Amino acid sequence: MIVTKRHSLRIAAIGAISAASVALAGTAMAATPAAHTAPSAAAHQAVAAKASITAKPSVSSVHAWQLFRVTGKTTGLKAGSKVTLQQKQQGKWVTLPASAPVSRNGSYSLGVKLGLKGKNDLRIVSGNTASAVFNVTVR
Repeated sequence: MIVTKRHSLRIAAIGAISAASVALAGTAMAATPAAHTAPSAAAHQAVAAKASITAKPSVSSVHAWQLFRVTGKTTGLKAGSKVTLQQKQQGKWVTLPASAPVSRNGSYSLGVKLGLKGKNDLRIVSGNTASAVFNVTVR
C-alpha cells in the first residue's frame, strides 16, 4: 500500500477527531453517574418518607402480665424488617423486649405482656417510623 501525504493527513485528522470524541464521551460518562445518584437519593428519601405503621391491640384492658397481641400493617418497610413495641415511661419512650418481623404482605403480629399497672401509652416503631399511640390499661 502506498501512503501519500494526503492519506496520512486524513489518518491524522481521523485520529484527532476520534481522540476528541473519546475524551468528550469519557467526560459525559463521568458526569452521568452523579446525575443518576441525586434522583436515586431523592427517591430513597421519598420512599422513607412514605413509610407508615398501623397498630391495634387485641384488648383494651388486661391483668398484669397477661398475654395479648398487637397487630398491624406497614407500608414502605421491607419484608423481614423488625417492628418493636415502645412504652411511654416518665415522659420518655422506652423500647420493650417485644418485636416481630414484617411479613411479605406488610403485616406483623406480636405478643405482649405488660406489668405496669394503669393506663399504658404504647406505639410500634421501626427505625424512624412510628405508629400512632394506642392505650392498654393494666389492672
